[in-house]
Amino acid sequence: MFRLDGDIAVVTGAKGRLGPVWVEALLEAGARVALLDLAGAPASPGFDEITRSSDANRLVSCDCDITDRQSIETARDHIVSVFGPPAVLINNAAVDQPPDPEAPRHTIETLPIGAFRRVIEVNLMGTFQMTQLFGSLMADRGHGSIINIGSIYASVSPDQRYYRYLPGEPPFLKPPAYGASKAGVANLTKYFSTLWASRGVRVNTFSPGGVLGSQDAGFRRAYCERVPMGRMALADDLKGPLVFLASPASSYVTGIELRADGGYTVW
Repeated sequence: MFRLDGDIAVVTGAKGRLGPVWVEALLEAGARVALLDLAGAPASPGFDEITRSSDANRLVSCDCDITDRQSIETARDHIVSVFGPPAVLINNAAVDQPPDPEAPRHTIETLPIGAFRRVIEVNLMGTFQMTQLFGSLMADRGHGSIINIGSIYASVSPDQRYYRYLPGEPPFLKPPAYGASKAGVANLTKYFSTLWASRGVRVNTFSPGGVLGSQDAGFRRAYCERVPMGRMALADDLKGPLVFLASPASSYVTGIELRADGGYTVW
């Protein structure tokens, strides 16, 4: 029930930090995978490793800007010509605003609207366009699973106290756009899940908690103190839930937000 043998899956933002986790999970389940990302986007070490170690016949890479409808159409047509119509879509591409010592800082009163707009454009509008153009193919075929990668910040607000240890003036402020965009994605999931349920397409949100990476020790310590399980997520913690939502194992599951957050949002 958890196999995806013969299925074609599409992953946006494949070169980023979490993209390779989804790609590897899908490959392990038997799928062939199309890797979508911006032309010239830097590849993460995880992406380089998965493309180097995997069967090239099970992967195809496409340049794609999810904010550009023509770019999405071109990528879609290429995937169909190489592999065939997709059965799984992972809407992973997104932009966030993590602490960056080189980036300008703002108070909430001076936060530029352009920065807010860019996050909404990519995270919410880009997810909508991908769902429009790939999901309609699935609906026409009567089969498909769309997984929108959400965030715990779709449900709760960032805790600004995590960043108190960072020097500088004004203090670092985790901006509101990311959480607002992911809350929109969660509602978009509900919309399409009801719209296409009768046409065989399931649409769900998968929201990981904080994933262990290059975060500094101060942030990790503060974050883990807030998690009932006492740690951040590892890549392997996320593969199972994703494959569950993509596969026939979740054949009667649609419109939900599945959180893998170590209990973070319970408190």
